[in-house]
Amino acid sequence: MKKSLGYLLILGVAGLMKTSTAFATNPLIMDQFTADPTARIFNGKIYVYPSHDIKAPPEYKGKPDWFVMEDYHVFSSSNLTDWKDHGKILSQTTVDWTDPTAYAMWAPDCVFKDGKYYFYFPAIAKPEGKAESATEPKRPEFRIGVAVSDTPYGPFKPLPNYIQGVKGIDPNVLIDKDGTAYLYYSQGKIFVAKLKPNMTEIDGEPITIDNLPTKGLLEGPFAFERKGTYYLTYPHVENKIERLEYATSSSPMGPFKQTGVILDESESGCWTVHHSILDWKGESYLFYHDRDLSPNFDKNRSIRADKLFFNADGTIQKVKPTLRGVGLVNAKSEIQIDRYSEKSAEGVAISFLDQNNPHAGWKTTFGAAKSWVRFNEVDFGRGSQKSIKVRAKTNASSTLEIHLDKQDGPLLGSVKIDDAADWKISSATAKKIPKGVHDIVVTQAGGEAVDVDWVSFK
Repeated sequence: MKKSLGYLLILGVAGLMKTSTAFATNPLIMDQFTADPTARIFNGKIYVYPSHDIKAPPEYKGKPDWFVMEDYHVFSSSNLTDWKDHGKILSQTTVDWTDPTAYAMWAPDCVFKDGKYYFYFPAIAKPEGKAESATEPKRPEFRIGVAVSDTPYGPFKPLPNYIQGVKGIDPNVLIDKDGTAYLYYSQGKIFVAKLKPNMTEIDGEPITIDNLPTKGLLEGPFAFERKGTYYLTYPHVENKIERLEYATSSSPMGPFKQTGVILDESESGCWTVHHSILDWKGESYLFYHDRDLSPNFDKNRSIRADKLFFNADGTIQKVKPTLRGVGLVNAKSEIQIDRYSEKSAEGVAISFLDQNNPHAGWKTTFGAAKSWVRFNEVDFGRGSQKSIKVRAKTNASSTLEIHLDKQDGPLLGSVKIDDAADWKISSATAKKIPKGVHDIVVTQAGGEAVDVDWVSFK
């Protein structure tokens, strides 16, 4: 199956786990909607804790055309290419204090301390107290809960009650160099509170972080420390939709100074953006979301990752969103060239393979001679591949050329695509296959328009 993650089922401690085939592109997860990713490193692997958008079930009675989220999954990877779904780790029906009809399990976080993994999550609590009147029912409130596990993938056991003294969403925990933990969250503004050593209670009252934007929605804090500077990053609606901004301080509790913009407003028009920042093997990465799999409804989102760079003075360069993403692609895999790094100014179009099933992925349409796409970082290993295979279809014969590294780079092979009413795999002998990691450029050399699913070197 195209890009639907083709699962290998493995029975593990957390239950049924799923391993995806290696696409290494954006979005990271293709078989379900995911949002609000918090990425952490545990035991030498990257674990991503997103929220889980779903389509509203018949029993949902909340606000129409809104966020509907009933549970959490966790995904792991050791290479930013292969992502394993460890399955459901928490649900609104398994937490004593949550309203099981609210579908509001929003952006979470997870940290490790003293041998335990602490999973922090917001949810709407069951109503407490009396309604204000028959026409004014008790207003629902977001609270922040904690679930605890011996492993980063669960099972997580939720505590019987939420954190006392905290009302809000988007929990984020920073564990400082001295072991002190701080809880950041939002409710119109961004707040911070010191956590007690047990990681489940606050030590003192929360304080409001000042000197942040005072106009436009402010939410989703993610804090980290780097070379003695504390960074507070957050989504903010400066104009019409959210962008990512950041502030800096010499202390985890501030005062913070507004410093810059990390990510501009999404070109897709996705109203929200929520994120985390991770250092991995000498590189920094921004994990965030967009609406790749749901272009017409931005409450069904998908998580992404792109590289992030710091300047010498500690400021952050703006991140350039890509389709290509950050994973290394094996030349023997089905290379999804629709997640291109660059394309010709004209003649290339990207669309869903199946408009009724966006999770099946995309196709690339080459509509003019000499139109092309470039796909970065393909690993040819020892360069032992002997053939090139292309899954494609066309109304008449067409030819694709695959070049190495650039448009006029060495020709790796020419694949003739014969007329076919449906998708067909065409092959050609490969030549001059190099060793190591290279870019490929796929060009329509001539003939009719051609749709391409994937390219592979066998």
